[in-house]
Amino acid sequence: TGFHLSLPPRSCLNSQNFQTPFSLSNLDWFNSVAGNQQMGSSSSFWNVAYRQAMKSGVFVAKVYSFLHVTTTYLAFPAFAFGPSMIPTLHPSGNVVLAERISTRSRKLSRGDVIVLQSPEDPNKIPIKRVIGLEGDCVSFVVDPEKNDESRTVVVPKGHVWVQGDYTQNSRDSRIFGPLPYGLIRGRVLWRVWPFQDFGPIGPTTT
Repeated sequence: TGFHLSLPPRSCLNSQNFQTPFSLSNLDWFNSVAGNQQMGSSSSFWNVAYRQAMKSGVFVAKVYSFLHVTTTYLAFPAFAFGPSMIPTLHPSGNVVLAERISTRSRKLSRGDVIVLQSPEDPNKIPIKRVIGLEGDCVSFVVDPEKNDESRTVVVPKGHVWVQGDYTQNSRDSRIFGPLPYGLIRGRVLWRVWPFQDFGPIGPTTT
């Protein structure tokens, strides 16, 4: 009789047995976590950007409010151009700093340099010198080059008499009469530009 050795059928290796179990549900979970992290990072970025924008906006608002209050009630810069205030100011242009407190309280002095709104043209803001206050008797010559006769005027209440330092080339109270206080914008304190002439402008009578 023959002897036969019968072996069990050779088993096939399943490649899935060597892989980490990872189903579609696992993949969905991973994508969900990664997405949440990205969304969290994006949300954090926009939160920081929003806070920075709010801080910048608040800072700009504070600066604007400060400048508005300062220029409206305290002081403001003004530009002077032309020959009417030679030699105090250059005809080529000057930037001056003017304060509003003296004009609001009507505490001007003779010789003060002021910024005013022209009674002839509201769009013009010239700079002149106060020659006379209300109640003063002022003698003046309309056109010195023509040797006009001297005239006299009493400055009425609520007005001042203003003239340019260079009377030969200035439109001032000699032309348009006494200036109402309501048209005075400020009293000049400092010459800011040109820088080589930086300094105070004092009340010098001419």
